Amino acid sequence: MALQHGPDEAAKARLMLILLALVWGVSWPIMKIALDEVGVFGMRAFGFSISAVSLFALIYLTGRDADVPRGVMRLHVFVAGVFNVIGFGLFSSLAMLDAATSRVVIVNYSMPVWASLMAWPILGERVNLRVGIGLALCVAGLVVLVYPVAQAQSVLGLVLALGCALSWAAGTIYMKWARVRGDLLTLSAWQILLGAVVFSLALPIFQSLPTQVSLQAVLAVLYNGLIGTGLAYVLWFAIIERLPTAIAALGTLATPVVGVGSSMLVLGERLTIPDTIGFALILAAAACVLLQPRTRAAPQATTPTQTT
Repeated sequence: MALQHGPDEAAKARLMLILLALVWGVSWPIMKIALDEVGVFGMRAFGFSISAVSLFALIYLTGRDADVPRGVMRLHVFVAGVFNVIGFGLFSSLAMLDAATSRVVIVNYSMPVWASLMAWPILGERVNLRVGIGLALCVAGLVVLVYPVAQAQSVLGLVLALGCALSWAAGTIYMKWARVRGDLLTLSAWQILLGAVVFSLALPIFQSLPTQVSLQAVLAVLYNGLIGTGLAYVLWFAIIERLPTAIAALGTLATPVVGVGSSMLVLGERLTIPDTIGFALILAAAACVLLQPRTRAAPQATTPTQTT
């Protein structure tokens, strides 16, 4: 639950929400730049390592408890990390190698719809009218996106992007089901550290690093680690301490708008008419799910949101 703060703190939180949308949104095309030179496992290994070091340093400097309760709670954090960090990181990266970054961003932000559907059988949360409308809009948006691509090329990239959204949703629901408690920044740091270890171990097995890497790619990896993940998490937790979680979650809907726009500016991508329609439908679907009555928390906001 968000802490109660005065109007000045709420105004600061809204400014931070705008900054967070910019940081996360711009991360997508920057990640594509890193992927093209460093590869999936290289980018994730270095990016997550930088993020983990920066978050644990912040935990130490702010005097937070870096420990996770022993026993089954550690297992829950591990499983959540598999979905939230490893699954998300792998699927999102592979998707961008086979599909336009803007399309990956669009499909990825269907996550609140899938989280709401998973919450029905697992958490016993009823699928209300808003969720039903959101599901219909989401499916319509996916069909609009997939149909023209299926006519001309492989749909693998969009399938992987959907896997990214499903993995993110599964991690969110798992943490609610397991009732994982603790400092969210600490829980996030441990999950990102898990991702850093897994991708670092997989790197020499699945990929060889290039002998030469441009300064642009190095800066892209640094941005992804320090800002796109590290700073973004700090901003997110500062926001949810000052704003109701439902409002904070709804505010993150600006992220895909920034992601698509920055992909057009940085990568030179152009939205087709089906892309634009699909984007609008999926964004509307996510808004339907997140616009819940204040008595219910939005699924996306109950755990750390995402890495990029």
